[in-house]
Amino acid sequence: MSWTILFGLLLVLGFLSAVASLRRAELGSMERAVTERDRALQSGSREAQLQHPVVDLTRCMGCATCVAVCPETGVLEIVHGQATIVNGAGCLGISACERECPVGAITVTIANAETRRDIPAIAESFEAVGAPGVFLAGEVTAQALIRTAIEHGTAVAAEVADRVRALNGAADREALDLAIVGAGPAGLACALEARRHGLRFAVIDRADDWGGTVAKYPRNKLVLTQPVDLPLYGRIKQTTLTKEELMELWTGVAAANQLPFIGGKTLDALLRDERGRLVVRCGDEQLVANNVCLAIGRRGTPRTLGVPGEDLAKVAYSLIDATSFVGRRILVVGGGDSAVETALALASTGGNRVTLSYRKARFFRLRPRNAEKLERAVRDGKLALCLESQVTAIHRDRIELRVRAHGVDEARSIANDDVFVMIGGVAPFATLEAAGVSFDPALRPPPRETVSNKAALTRALWAASACAFGVLLFILWHHDYYLSSATERATHVDHALLRPGAGIGLWFGISALALVAVNLAYLLRRSPRFKLSFGTLQSWMTVHVATGVAAVLLAFLHSALAPRATPGGDAAWLLVGLLVTGAIGRWFYAWVPRAANGRELELDEIRAQAHELPQSWGESGRAFGDEARDQVLELIRERQWKSSFFGRVFALFGADRLKRRTLTALELRGMREGVPREEIDRTLALVRRAHERALATAHFEDLRAVANTWRYLHRWGAVSMVALILVHVVHALIYGDYFGGGPA
Repeated sequence: MSWTILFGLLLVLGFLSAVASLRRAELGSMERAVTERDRALQSGSREAQLQHPVVDLTRCMGCATCVAVCPETGVLEIVHGQATIVNGAGCLGISACERECPVGAITVTIANAETRRDIPAIAESFEAVGAPGVFLAGEVTAQALIRTAIEHGTAVAAEVADRVRALNGAADREALDLAIVGAGPAGLACALEARRHGLRFAVIDRADDWGGTVAKYPRNKLVLTQPVDLPLYGRIKQTTLTKEELMELWTGVAAANQLPFIGGKTLDALLRDERGRLVVRCGDEQLVANNVCLAIGRRGTPRTLGVPGEDLAKVAYSLIDATSFVGRRILVVGGGDSAVETALALASTGGNRVTLSYRKARFFRLRPRNAEKLERAVRDGKLALCLESQVTAIHRDRIELRVRAHGVDEARSIANDDVFVMIGGVAPFATLEAAGVSFDPALRPPPRETVSNKAALTRALWAASACAFGVLLFILWHHDYYLSSATERATHVDHALLRPGAGIGLWFGISALALVAVNLAYLLRRSPRFKLSFGTLQSWMTVHVATGVAAVLLAFLHSALAPRATPGGDAAWLLVGLLVTGAIGRWFYAWVPRAANGRELELDEIRAQAHELPQSWGESGRAFGDEARDQVLELIRERQWKSSFFGRVFALFGADRLKRRTLTALELRGMREGVPREEIDRTLALVRRAHERALATAHFEDLRAVANTWRYLHRWGAVSMVALILVHVVHALIYGDYFGGGPA
């Protein structure tokens, strides 16, 4: 017996140790996510310049599907059991998170679309509001994906074709049906769709060949990560295409379909003649058309430094092939993803000495993957950083910089062979406005609301209710059998039909088994390990609810409403348990995490106020402000992440004493340093709020962790149910007479 007790004790201690370790790891992961989110908030990279995800915490149930399907690391993380935006600047706009969320809790939208004046006002047909016949497609609409650009271009040509057909031959034959400005993915797709519809059209671009901005990407850069449909070609099924592969495909498709192309012409103006037709002026070239598709992107012309020597041949504004630079002394100017990617590409080939110059003290809005690569390259000595620096002059063999070091500007000269200026471009908004395109936010349609699964869930519950009503009618129809005793049933006239081993009773069991299989298939569809993409995850979630209810009803009909103490009977009761735990668990998955994240949002505000403390006063109070900020941040960190569950329980009794001690020490220091009384009081109030909110958030997180065991109860109940069903089926096939018509 003593050995049994010892062995049992070891098992219990081992299990508790494993649980504690997993819990500590979970808290550590959440702490890192919150810290990174705070850093992104301070640096301005919390939101992307164009598209970024928005999470509705009232719906999110913490399944982490959005995190698993996001192609970029660090954009989304799970905090307090729900998805949260950590670094929105890394969002590529692919919207995989939105498509895969089973409860419609996440939407990828344009940041601050309600107030921004750099997004054109367009209708659903992509026609500019107030400018008839002028269509916009691709990145100029603030949608940056290649796949989206192709969809836009295709839709524009289809819309123009519908309008031409509606005129029934009355269109102006002296003008083109469609003039396409821009030969990138949107322009190419628009041209191919126009060819498919037999439109009279032409494509004009400032480059000499197809590709647009994609053609200027660095060599071998991956540019397509999703399948896409291209008109007159079909589906591009590859999910990893380099720039060269994509350019070869595009130029081949354009040549095969003999698309009319005019290269080397830059758009100067888009006007209307006296007959209302659109006139596209590109230098000495002029196109007259009834409709125009502007697929000109957002980058426009490269932004220049405006310094002496910038006109030298060694200055470039894009990198095509990094391998052509060997043993060179190179300066890259800029702090965005393009600049960092250029510097990394040049630093990885040919023994180049690369310096990255950026005018600010730290990088903003970098994709997490680029930030990690940059940090690694600097650490390994492959790349030199020159922050808070500005180029003042460019010479044939050197660069003049003004660098701020220790608060003082100093001149610096470095030897140099090549300069890459990657500081963005001058967007073509002035040209668009002159053409009648409006950027007034009031003219844009309201932002698309997050798609809710409430209607789908309601349909699922109605379907389950209908099934329950049908089962009730069936029971009432055969009430004399179902209400009789087991002895009486054996001689009942309907026994052969309704008993579990034959007739309809058997088919009830087979149907319940099929519904259980479909119900569990939801887990396969949701798991990132299995590449299943049939149907939307929201539809699968709806089916999961409906089949769960229906399987219970059919299982009890299969047992003739009298489940016995057998594996089959136990499986039926486990089905009931799963239905109950799933319904109750839905509350745990949403309400408790939402409450914790609500407190987390309050802590975000407190952190932001703490960061502002040292900047709000003069030199006399700067030291006090720094200490107060550090006290606030450390207090949040210790209370929220570092103390254990039992430690926080005991801390409830000593919390006031610790808070009073901290407040007293800060108050005395503020008085010693002559900080105004109102500022001391404001700081003490902030410390008090930080302590209370951090403690409340920690306790909500503890409650969520305890409630999360319900999810494991649901899962292990499902495993046990499957095992019992298998035993029941095998036992019935071996020992029963299900197909022979004999007694059950």
